[in-house]
Amino acid sequence: MGIEILAIGLLVAMFIIATIQPINMGALAFAGAFVLGSLVIGMKTNDIFAGFPSDLFLTLVAVTYLFAIAQINGTIDWLVECAVRLVRGRIGLIPWVMFLVAAVITGFGALGPAAVAILAPVALSFAVQYRIHPVMMGLMVIHGAQAGGFSPISIYGGITNQIVAKAGLPFAPTSLFLSSFFFNLAIAVLVFFIFGGAKVMKQDPESLGPLPELHPEGVSASIRGHGGTPAKPIREHAYGTAADTATGLRLNNERITTLIGLTALGIGALVFKFNVGLVAMTVAVALALLSPKTQKAAIDKVSWSTVLLIAGIITYVGVMEKAGTVDYVANGISSLGMPLLVALLLCFTGAIVSAFASSTALLGAIIPLAVPFLLQGHVSAVGVVAAIAISTTIVDTSPFSTNGALVVANAPGDWREQVLRQLLIYSALIAIIGPIVAWLVFVVPGLV
Repeated sequence: MGIEILAIGLLVAMFIIATIQPINMGALAFAGAFVLGSLVIGMKTNDIFAGFPSDLFLTLVAVTYLFAIAQINGTIDWLVECAVRLVRGRIGLIPWVMFLVAAVITGFGALGPAAVAILAPVALSFAVQYRIHPVMMGLMVIHGAQAGGFSPISIYGGITNQIVAKAGLPFAPTSLFLSSFFFNLAIAVLVFFIFGGAKVMKQDPESLGPLPELHPEGVSASIRGHGGTPAKPIREHAYGTAADTATGLRLNNERITTLIGLTALGIGALVFKFNVGLVAMTVAVALALLSPKTQKAAIDKVSWSTVLLIAGIITYVGVMEKAGTVDYVANGISSLGMPLLVALLLCFTGAIVSAFASSTALLGAIIPLAVPFLLQGHVSAVGVVAAIAISTTIVDTSPFSTNGALVVANAPGDWREQVLRQLLIYSALIAIIGPIVAWLVFVVPGLV
């Protein structure tokens, strides 16, 4: 067996083991990097660590650290409350509020599962309270999280953009973000109407009669382990009663400074082109100094498992490059002689594998394998990267993924089996149709 095949086999084995066993794939990848690099190829330790993504490591730690502070001091709860209060009883807008809030949260650097963990309990509670289809509400949250997931200061965006920049491919972070946003927005529109959105828009909140006080202790009570401060009963969200000023979340000094910090991160990264990780860490440290009590809890909430996952996968991919695996795969792809078919196969691979494995890990693995093919210039690299990125992440609705599982777990008891079944059907369809549509929209027009 050639070294190239062995490297691919080890990568496949990592995905399989991490799928069926509770073992972090990043840890497996570091072990694989040692076995392949040191024991098989004979690489020096420094050469193995040359592939370690130090810039991305800091970005992952910094943005999740900053977001954890925003959770703990109640800024995220405040944003959710403000957004929902704007609905003012218009029930048809509630799913769109969930979509947009999820997009904002991930757009500022939160991981998709973190945003879904925060909003899924609230969204599914609204579904019960206002007789909205729970699958629709769950999908609006997930696709909202994916819509903001490729912003230039987000985790997905950071992973993809750094891989593309390192490879010397055309660099278009704004184009990637907008492509993902509008693609997921289009899906959300279809989801909204397929699951009864037209009927929901006609509902009169007064006609629903007395409604239960769901999650009376607020957002934080419904998302154990995710921080936050107590909020008022959900029933008060939609009506904007006089109790808002008495019991609702108010802007205090911590929340004001956090909002200023998040704004500074956006301006610094997007306008002044500062390093996202350094700016996010600076803002997080400033907030921690102003409120030292949040320090330990925020550090504990950093997504260390995701940091390990991404750092391990990218380090292993670096070893694969040294082993010649990337060139081997590129030559195999090139031999097909049909650039459009190759791009479509890559999209399908990302969608199908991601439905059962980590989208974050897959982004770090599949895009580098496509780089040599893209450098040939037969198709638009920007379009292919956008299509692969979108195809890999839109299937996070699968119940086998964290996002889909969170929706199922928070569904009403008598709806849970139906939600599970419908999410399975929806995810199967989106895994087949999504890559084709992404390919048609982003790849075919860019054929050179």
